[in-house]
Amino acid sequence: MKVIALEEHYWDREVAGHFTERGPEMRIPALQERLFDLGALRLKEMDEAGVDLQVLSHGAPATQRLDAATAVPLARAANDRLFQSIQQHKGRFEGFAVLPSADPKAAADELERAVTRLGFKGAMIHGLTTIDGKQLFIDDQRFWPIFERAQKLDVPLYMHPAVPHKAVIEAYYRDYLEQFPGLMTAAWGFTVETATQGIRLVLSGVFEQYPGLKIILGHLGESLPFSAWRIDMALGRQGNRKTSFRDTFREHFWITTSGNFSTPALVCCMMEMGIDRILFSIDYPFVPNPPGPKWMETVPLSNEDKAKVLHRNAERLLKL
Repeated sequence: MKVIALEEHYWDREVAGHFTERGPEMRIPALQERLFDLGALRLKEMDEAGVDLQVLSHGAPATQRLDAATAVPLARAANDRLFQSIQQHKGRFEGFAVLPSADPKAAADELERAVTRLGFKGAMIHGLTTIDGKQLFIDDQRFWPIFERAQKLDVPLYMHPAVPHKAVIEAYYRDYLEQFPGLMTAAWGFTVETATQGIRLVLSGVFEQYPGLKIILGHLGESLPFSAWRIDMALGRQGNRKTSFRDTFREHFWITTSGNFSTPALVCCMMEMGIDRILFSIDYPFVPNPPGPKWMETVPLSNEDKAKVLHRNAERLLKL
């Protein structure tokens, strides 16, 4: 069965040269080798695991923490280089654009250029964006030109985690980071940050303003499918502005399996979101390729539903 993996990362050397903080995991030579490779090694490991196509996206934080003057030309150059790599391996790679979100108008323009001229399938945005020294969630209305353009182009925006705000790290995680550095990132910090972003997007009114907007969340929805009923119930209590959180979430969000190969969690997501909203992903190279396809062989789904998760839903959403 054809396999499309949707959240598969790489590093552009120029963009990565601007990363000022790298955790211990990011310094592992074998991981760095795979992040920088868009050729033989990546294709070999895709073939060994039975992955037919990767949709490539830059690893966090990409250009989200850079000032506008730096990020705008850097994002454009990085997208051009990714385009060249995709052209060298047609049929094996597609791309999500990196956006200079510190300048929302320029980010919207770069999204349009990447989609209409380079053939990219959308864009990925990592965590908080820094503007004038402040770290902001992407639902801030200053960023809405990006959402307006995504709706116009009919492409999804993938909301991906990045290292949380320093104040959150100090308050929530600092006590345990010496022994458990992953708590701040993939184990829990990423989930809290990106789930919060998802909730804020629903509450912001951006989907009322742009009813065709499409958002992707990884890691089986960053726990939101599990919590959607309770969030909806609590926000329906007296004192809250009227909103239909659950309906809005299920109408505008798609979720991927990246780095979360749990059958019980998948079944929960299927029951809450429906099978047509679930897309296969691995999270390479932070997660090795083989466990994902092997896990999908074991999940209690019909062949028709497996095909939807493994490739058909992605083909429909991304117009592949």
